[in-house]
Amino acid sequence: MFEYLGNMAALDTLLERLIETTPPADDPSGRTTFGALDTLRLIRNAADHQIVFYTMRLDELGVAQKAGSTTKKLLIEMGYAPAAAHRIMRIVDALPARPTLARHAGDGRLSTEIVDAIVRGVTHIDKRCPEKLSDDGKGSHEIELLGQALSGATPALVLEHARTIGNTLADATDTSIPAADDSTLNAVNAHTTDDGRVDIRADLTQTIGEKFLTMIDERACPRPEPDGADDRRTAEQRRADALELILDQAALGATIDSIGSPRTQLMVTIPATGDPAALPWTGSISQATAKQVSCDGSLTEIVLDGEGVPLQMGHTRRLFPAHLRKAVVVRDRCCIKCGAPPSHTQVHHIAHWADGGTTDLDNGCLLCQRCHTQVHHHGWDIVMGFDRHPWLIPPATIDPHRRPLPAHNRRTMRLDHAA
Repeated sequence: MFEYLGNMAALDTLLERLIETTPPADDPSGRTTFGALDTLRLIRNAADHQIVFYTMRLDELGVAQKAGSTTKKLLIEMGYAPAAAHRIMRIVDALPARPTLARHAGDGRLSTEIVDAIVRGVTHIDKRCPEKLSDDGKGSHEIELLGQALSGATPALVLEHARTIGNTLADATDTSIPAADDSTLNAVNAHTTDDGRVDIRADLTQTIGEKFLTMIDERACPRPEPDGADDRRTAEQRRADALELILDQAALGATIDSIGSPRTQLMVTIPATGDPAALPWTGSISQATAKQVSCDGSLTEIVLDGEGVPLQMGHTRRLFPAHLRKAVVVRDRCCIKCGAPPSHTQVHHIAHWADGGTTDLDNGCLLCQRCHTQVHHHGWDIVMGFDRHPWLIPPATIDPHRRPLPAHNRRTMRLDHAA
C-alpha cells in the first residue's frame, strides 16, 4: 500500500513539474530550448513505454474483463484515442516475446510508433514466411528492424524494410499471397453526404494503389495563378482536381483502341543484388506482382547497383499496341476465364514479358483484373492450343489432373478437338 502511494506521489510530482515547465525566456541561440525539447522527447517515449507496461499489468489483473469489457475499451474510456489504444494493445500482446525490443524501448530512445512498427514488421515477416518462423528467426528479424530504427529510419521505412524481407522469403516458394496483392480484400465505397458531396473511401491492392498515386501525382503539381502568384490550392484540393481530370480523360479515351490497354505508366526498380523489385510510391513488390505489373502497364525498368545507383535504364514500352489488341479482342471476345466484356479486360502475356515473352497474337489473351490476379497468384496457367486459342489449366486444388479448359467463348470445346 505504501509502495503504491509512493508511486502515485512520484507520478503526481512529475506531472506537476512538467505542467509548470516553460521554454527558456533568454536563449538567443536556441541551444537550451533544443536540448530541453530533446529531453522531453525521451520523457515522452519513456512515458509511452511505461503506459504499455501498466496496461499489460491491468490486462493481467482482468480489470476490464471483470466489468464485461476489454482493456482496449477501457483505455478509450480513459481518454486515449482509439488508434492509440489499438497501438498500445498491439504492443502489449507482442512485447513479452520481444525482450530485445523491450530493453531498447525502456530508456526512451525509441518512440511508441517505432516500437509498433517493429512489432508489426516482425508479424508481417512471420505471415509471409512459407514455414512458421522459430523464436530465433523472429529474434533475428527483430534485431534487424531494430537496427534500422536506431540508425534513424522512420516507422514507414521500418515497415518497408519488413515488407522487403517478407517478399524475399515468400518468393522462395511463391505459395502465399500477401495482403498487399490480395484483390479479394479490395473495396471502394462512395457515400453521398447530407450536403450532397461524395465521400469516397478505398482499400486497394498495392498495384492499383501505385497506379492511383502515380496518376494523381502526375496531375496534381502546383501551377502558378494567372497573376503569377503561387498556386493557392492546398495539396488536397490539387489532388481532387487531378481526380476529376483523370475521370474526364478516361471518358474521352474510352474507345476500341483503349480496350485492354495499359492504364498507367509505372517505373520498377530492380536491384542487381537480387533483392525484390520496388515501385516508387508503395515500395517492395513480390515476383508475382512484378510479372503482373509488366503485363498490364507501360513499364520502365531501372536496374540498381548495390549502392542504389542506376546501372541500366530500360525504355518505356507500351505493351500490345492497338492493332494487336483489336486482334486479341476479335479472337477472345471476352475474358477467357469468366467472360467479362473486353472493356473490363487487359491483355495478358501468356509467357510473361518479364521472362522474355513476346508481344504478339499467339502470346496474348484477354483477362479481367480479378482473373488476372488468379493467374498470377493462385496457380492458374494458360497455354496456347494447336488451334491458336488460349486454354486454361486450373490449379491442382481445383482439378488434381489439371485438365485444360477452353476459353470462355469456346466453352463446348475440348483440347482433343483442337488437336
